[in-house]
Amino acid sequence: MGKRNWISVLAASGWLLLAPPSGAGELSAAALETAHEVTRSQASAELLRRPALRDLDEVLASGHINIGLYQDFPPYAYRDEQGEARGIDAEIGRAIAAGLGVEFRPFWIKPGSSLGRDLGNSVSRGHYLRPTQVADVMMRVPYDRDFSYMRDSTGEYINKSVVMFGPYQREQWDIAYDAGRLEGEVTLGSFRHQRIGAEYDTLPATYLTATMGGQLRDGVRHYRDVGDAFAAMARGEVAGVMAMRGELEHYLAQYPQHDFRLAEAVFPGISRQQWDIGMAVRESHRQLGYAVEAIVDRALREGSLGDIFQAHALVYRMPDFYAEILGQTE
Repeated sequence: MGKRNWISVLAASGWLLLAPPSGAGELSAAALETAHEVTRSQASAELLRRPALRDLDEVLASGHINIGLYQDFPPYAYRDEQGEARGIDAEIGRAIAAGLGVEFRPFWIKPGSSLGRDLGNSVSRGHYLRPTQVADVMMRVPYDRDFSYMRDSTGEYINKSVVMFGPYQREQWDIAYDAGRLEGEVTLGSFRHQRIGAEYDTLPATYLTATMGGQLRDGVRHYRDVGDAFAAMARGEVAGVMAMRGELEHYLAQYPQHDFRLAEAVFPGISRQQWDIGMAVRESHRQLGYAVEAIVDRALREGSLGDIFQAHALVYRMPDFYAEILGQTE
């Protein structure tokens, strides 16, 4: 390898940072300039592919905060006819932005195959289709210590790149049913001879086909989302819908002409039927998390968080994290 090529390789690799030695001549100077251009272009290309991982100071300096919201997920987050972000999590996001004195900007998240993948794509590293875009804060993340500190087969923390914090709601599985077709106390057994709907590719869809030794399997109907399942119940296609309690309450309010009710059902085989919902930030941005947590904590203690849920026709259920200290709200 000639001297010129060797110098170019060293410079392009970032190993040659000093000026050329005395007497190196024009050839070395030209090689160095070429190498610097290559290095600059490579660095620029790498920067362009990096997500905008912003700490608290950078968020405040920019004048806006990107709040990660699951798309098409009423009553928690969705777009209205004008394209504006609506829903409970969107309103909490606006409260966070107002508390920081910055503009609220929704960062829409399409759910992936797992929560871990959603956290990576949306908070810590960016999705391969939009590698330069991430949320500053992600809403609606299960606040679960076991999940937060889960390890892989080598002993490494699976979620070490994110911090899950700030529980603000308790969620649970439940069933809404048509009281005109089901009488008395409604349980899973009530659907041995009645059809029940669920959103496809969700835990309820899988659970209903397998529980009770498969006795309900033939009566399970899968729908695009919980809204479609409720529409089917209004048409008489199913007598009940299994989903998260908040979703059920949201759609119950949209069918006042029907005698739809909540069952308060028990689900054998589901280890955790209730869980707390919180938020997530990148592991290195804990200061941002502390600031956001303080805003949500104040809203919860003062009652304005509950007002947001009530405005969306939901009963606010305080997370267990706070219920032990402040007492239950129901």
